[in-house]
Amino acid sequence: MAETRWEQARAGERAAGQGGYGAHFARLLAEGADVEGEARLADALAPRRAWILDAGSGMGRVGAALTGRGHRVVGVDFDPEVIDQSRDTFPELPVVTSRLDLLTPSTLSTAGFPTSYDLIVCVGNVMVLLAPDTERDALGAMAALLAPEGRMMVGFSLRDAPASTARPYPAAEFAADAAAVGLAVESRHASYDLAPFTEASTYAVHVLRHAAGVSDR
Repeated sequence: MAETRWEQARAGERAAGQGGYGAHFARLLAEGADVEGEARLADALAPRRAWILDAGSGMGRVGAALTGRGHRVVGVDFDPEVIDQSRDTFPELPVVTSRLDLLTPSTLSTAGFPTSYDLIVCVGNVMVLLAPDTERDALGAMAALLAPEGRMMVGFSLRDAPASTARPYPAAEFAADAAAVGLAVESRHASYDLAPFTEASTYAVHVLRHAAGVSDR
């Protein structure tokens, strides 16, 4: 099984004696910084008391913010260190251990959670830190868990992501990968406060639906 770009980045951080992602957001939380921009948009996209899957949940800040807004959230991650940090920092957020490209409905049902979600959130550069050539596998796995009228919110840096191992992922290529697994782009933005997306944008926030749901609109 190919190593993910995330694992490569984490290995580099450890070798350099850096705290990395978890330490960065722990510091921001301690300083009272606003780290809920993704959660505010996700909340607006979801029905009330929605079932939400936080795919690549990391230390849990997005999932915990959505739980605080009354949603029923399940996190998924595979890095033991950040999962431990999530459980220590946000014990109210359940986390299932799995890589996204290997996530199945059985994984969730065995852990006691639903296999259909009103909203799937995949943010924080998760898509550009997957194992090489697994983007469609991860998108397909998430699509299989999306309710018929559900939405998926996916945000990542198109290029020059903070992690040195992250791949460039042009918006058009992402849209093609999504289409290959039956998803269509409902809208695309340059930030979580819905700044317009342009050719100069370096970040993209995609709102996806099952392709049939978009074509029927």
